[in-house]
Amino acid sequence: MIATDGLLQGGSIYGTRITMEPLRGNDGCCRGLPRVALGGCAAALTLGFGIKPLRGREERQVSQSLAQIYLHVVFSTKERRRFLQDNSIREESHKYLGGACNNLDCPVLRVGGVADHVHILCRFGRSISVADLVKELKRDSSQWLKTKARDLADFYWQSGYGAFSVSPGHVEVLRAYIANQEEHHRTETFQDEFRRLLTKYGLEWDERYVWD
Repeated sequence: MIATDGLLQGGSIYGTRITMEPLRGNDGCCRGLPRVALGGCAAALTLGFGIKPLRGREERQVSQSLAQIYLHVVFSTKERRRFLQDNSIREESHKYLGGACNNLDCPVLRVGGVADHVHILCRFGRSISVADLVKELKRDSSQWLKTKARDLADFYWQSGYGAFSVSPGHVEVLRAYIANQEEHHRTETFQDEFRRLLTKYGLEWDERYVWD
């Protein structure tokens, strides 16, 4: 059995540890080309022509990474200005946010809100952080909204946000709550709603900065 490093028999394998074993017949004599073990996979070496895979060897298994995290994101317009009073533009903005969320590999389940804030319910993706998700959603939608009407030319979302995990058993209840935002906010302001969410999740906040 021979072990070698570097160029092999005029082939094109450099800097790789290769183990060769001659192919032998029933009489114990060498027959044909050597057998090569390369990185745990067996192969037959064709001199001068590279490596040819052998059949019947063990296949490598690919592992899976699975996650199911529901995320509820809430943020307001800058200074809670009622930029989204026009129903058609507000509905368009919700669809736009949903599409942007999907493009970030966070499948959207519901987007809703009223003139001064938005709620987004989605399945949180495995390849993005919460901060980056919110940043991209705000950036894309803000740029798009500025083009929709003259009075939206100075549109901005607030700098901060709220992000809350949601249990699977509560998803449908929350989906209905987001869909019914207009009715809900006839009796509760956004600020009171946000304080209630922060309290429910045991979060502390500073009134001086949370309403930027």
